[in-house]
Amino acid sequence: MKTTVCLGTLLLSLSLGACQQTATAPPPALAEATPSDSPSTALSHAVIPGKAAVWNGSLEACREGASSPLEICMINSMRADHASTEAVVVAQRLIANGNPGYLSAWHEQDGVGVATLEYPFRANPNQGTWLIASDGRTVDVDADVLPDAARQRDNVKTFLAAHPDALPFAGAQAAGTAALADGGIRLLFSTPMRTCHACADEGTLTVGYDFDAQRRFIGTEVLELR
Repeated sequence: MKTTVCLGTLLLSLSLGACQQTATAPPPALAEATPSDSPSTALSHAVIPGKAAVWNGSLEACREGASSPLEICMINSMRADHASTEAVVVAQRLIANGNPGYLSAWHEQDGVGVATLEYPFRANPNQGTWLIASDGRTVDVDADVLPDAARQRDNVKTFLAAHPDALPFAGAQAAGTAALADGGIRLLFSTPMRTCHACADEGTLTVGYDFDAQRRFIGTEVLELR
């Protein structure tokens, strides 16, 4: 009788062991995409915005109450629409800068890349511009267009004295080019001066963005405010 019980117990144990070995573990949950996941930081620094980074898909799903945060929804929508790696990297960079958006157009002006940026979730303005130097450096033409040092110039001080509440209102518009010495180029951009977004222009600020003969960025200069 003991032998029979032991044998039965042994068979039951083997049966349970076999079941445990062949049971399939549940698949791990899929990680939700984040704005900064893949590609790597190294790739992010290596990507120079250009034609390959242009994307013009739809983000309507993200505006209509998506379950995930806007930034994550945007990146997922771009990937689902087969956006290039370069396009996703630029979008991730804009998100990291606090301005979710993407590169919607690109062209070259006298050897300098000009990227049009779209900010779909921002009130105004909805577009911006980066100038792309030959070494990949990006210059935002709406960033710090009237620094404190420029405010000390006589022509700037005269304007601000007459219009003390006027401020630069993005976005800047291309206003021509000018040749520099030794083969360099200056790209001109103008920005309206207003007291509010819907107010009439009280003046125009013109800034020059300078690049050397190799189209490396060498600086900016406030040229005119009137």
